[in-house]
Amino acid sequence: MSNITAKELSALEDQLGYENVLIKKYRAFALQCTDTELQTKCNAIADKHQHHYNTLMGYLK
Repeated sequence: MSNITAKELSALEDQLGYENVLIKKYRAFALQCTDTELQTKCNAIADKHQHHYNTLMGYLK
């Protein structure tokens, strides 16, 4: 792990939590959708936030 400050680590942890919530919400929205186009969009948004989450996790390695 690279040298990051406690403040940076705290900010990363917060952002990881926000991204995780968004992933879960959009996955849940997608499951509730009956419109396949809307379901696809919700899953695409969840995928985007998953990518953000993975990128942030990369900073901790």
